[in-house]
Amino acid sequence: MPDSMTIRETLFAGGELVRANGDDALTVRNPFDRSVLGRAPACGRADVDRAVRAARAAFDDGPWPRLPPGERGDWIDRLADEIERNAAHSAALVTDEIGQPATVAGYMNGIRPVQHLRYYARLARTLSGEEERVNVDREGSSLHLRRPLGVAALIVPWNHPQSSTTLKLGPALAAGCVVVIKPAPESPLDIFSLADAARAIGLPPGVINIVTGGAETGRALVSHPGVDKVAFTGSTAAGRDIASVAGARLIPATLELGGKSAAILLDDADLDVVVGSLRTASFGNTGQNCVALSRILVPESRYPRVVDALVDLARDLRMGDPKDPRTEVGPLVSERALARVTEMVGAAAAAGAAVHTRETPAPTGGCFFTPRVITGAAPDSPIAQEEIFGPAVTVHPYRDLDEGVRIANATGYGLAGAVYGADEERALAVARRVHTGSIGVNGYRPDLGSPFGGVKDSGLGREFGPDAIENYRESTSVFR
Repeated sequence: MPDSMTIRETLFAGGELVRANGDDALTVRNPFDRSVLGRAPACGRADVDRAVRAARAAFDDGPWPRLPPGERGDWIDRLADEIERNAAHSAALVTDEIGQPATVAGYMNGIRPVQHLRYYARLARTLSGEEERVNVDREGSSLHLRRPLGVAALIVPWNHPQSSTTLKLGPALAAGCVVVIKPAPESPLDIFSLADAARAIGLPPGVINIVTGGAETGRALVSHPGVDKVAFTGSTAAGRDIASVAGARLIPATLELGGKSAAILLDDADLDVVVGSLRTASFGNTGQNCVALSRILVPESRYPRVVDALVDLARDLRMGDPKDPRTEVGPLVSERALARVTEMVGAAAAAGAAVHTRETPAPTGGCFFTPRVITGAAPDSPIAQEEIFGPAVTVHPYRDLDEGVRIANATGYGLAGAVYGADEERALAVARRVHTGSIGVNGYRPDLGSPFGGVKDSGLGREFGPDAIENYRESTSVFR
């Protein structure tokens, strides 16, 4: 834990750290020992208005949207350089904020944000804002223009705060948009490393702006008439609320929401490969991943052996201090999260499911929840249908592949998934039948170059890849 608390009293607007109006504040507790880590402003409407007005001025009158795309790419690279210089400090702060194991934080909130920005810096240099298209109805051609949308509100989650931010920030800046970022109330401290980086490189004022706060701050941002685009990652309930506001305003919204993803084991799946994959795909980041494979579907003939292997895995995962590089499972993000996961698993047990866990108790003092493997729960039960967001999986037998695919698809979500089998072509054929935004074969390893997002209750639109830049551009046709 840091020697002293981190106290933030400012928002970041127009290139300056500006004291927030009012005294309302977010208190951040370290979930490892429940101590107070720091505070940040709970920005009100006046603060949001100040940040949006700064962004609006930067877009309407500033240089950023008018720069050649290659110059924007150079700026994004410089931003990446500065973030890289301070990556270790940012990652350590994330570990303190949310209890994320240090090995996860070092990659997802240290290395990965730099990779995101460098990727979109490269793509920015290839962008064209004009394309000639041959007319269909008459001779000649027309001109297709692609221009930045304007001010983008980026509302990011707490579970990977730095990399979730750069996944939106990179394509937005490459497209020529300016942004107002609102981090989650659980992780409002680490975001200021981005403000520090922007100031250090002399980024034009108003290109990046930051407000901190909870749901009311987010609503004020999304509903502000100066915002032209919303990109949100978070819960489905919050996503619906944001979508309704964006819909009423007729502005585009990209929504990456919850998941309840299935891992389908085929009868020839290599169990060692499966267990090695699920160690991170199901339990990584203490199960607090929207793409977590939290439903394990197994052929009836292999069910007992697979359950035993998964229970052994859950018992083998190392719990403890998230700063210890050996720790795989840290605390849940908050007391509220711990209460929710405990209640969900308890309700499943009360309904007749068997809950398998280790005999050794969880570490005391923090928001710890020991990894669980749950059997005997019906595929349509709450524990198998609702997002757990903790280190717990349900295991379900299936009689044949048709039933396995039906169970995989019988959920309101559709974000991720995986199919495991020795015959890769057969596994791929099964993957094609699963209704989800992304799916892996013999593992789940998203790639930055391919679109990522959800279907059904898992969201709207896609991030990743060059396609993400188009989330932040609008189209104009010039007919000739």
